[in-house]
Amino acid sequence: MKIKSAVFEVSSPDLKSCPNWNRPEFAFIGRSNVGKSSLINLLAEQKGLAMVSDKPGKTKLINFFIMNGSWCLVDLPGYGYASASKLDRHGFNVAVADYIEHRETLRTVFVLIDSRLEPQKIDLDFLRWLGTCRTPFVLIFTKADKQSATKTAANVKVFLARLTEWREEAPTYYISSSVEKTGRGDVLNHIDRLLAKRTEA
Repeated sequence: MKIKSAVFEVSSPDLKSCPNWNRPEFAFIGRSNVGKSSLINLLAEQKGLAMVSDKPGKTKLINFFIMNGSWCLVDLPGYGYASASKLDRHGFNVAVADYIEHRETLRTVFVLIDSRLEPQKIDLDFLRWLGTCRTPFVLIFTKADKQSATKTAANVKVFLARLTEWREEAPTYYISSSVEKTGRGDVLNHIDRLLAKRTEA
C-alpha cells in the first residue's frame, strides 16, 4: 500500500463524540512511551503527524487520521498513564474501552509491545481483556533497533508463550523500528488485505 495522503481529522474525548462515518478504522494502542506516535509517523511518512514526546501519557484523546481519503488510522491513549477504572479495565482509559467494545467501524486493533522488555503485566492484562472483545487484534513489537535481532526474537517468543495461558493460537505479529524504518510495509500490507476483503464483501 502506498500512502498518498494522511490528514488529521478530529480528536474525540469519548465514543459519542467520534465521527459519524462509514470509513473502516484501524486503531493503534500500547503502554505509554512504547513508540506509538513514532510508528504512526513512520506509517504516514510524516514526521509531525502524531505528537512525539518523551513524557508518558501525552495522548489523552482518541485521534483520527484519514489515510488516502478512504480509511482511518486511530491513535488511542496509552493504557499505562490514562485515567480509568482499574477494577476491570486494567488501568486504561474508559473511553478507549468503550471505543474498542462498541465502535462499529473499527476493524482491527494494533497493540504495540516494547520488544526490549520481558512480558509486562499491564500488556498481558490488556490483551487478556481485549481477547474478550470481538475486535481482531495484531501485535507490533517496537524498538527493535535497540537490541540484536536474536534478542528481539527471544523476547517475542517469551511474550507469545505467556499468551498461550489463555489463547490456543498466537496472534499475528510484526517487528518494527521507527529508527530503521522497518515493519512499515508489513503493517500497511496487513491493512491493505483487510480493506480488500471489505471491498470484495
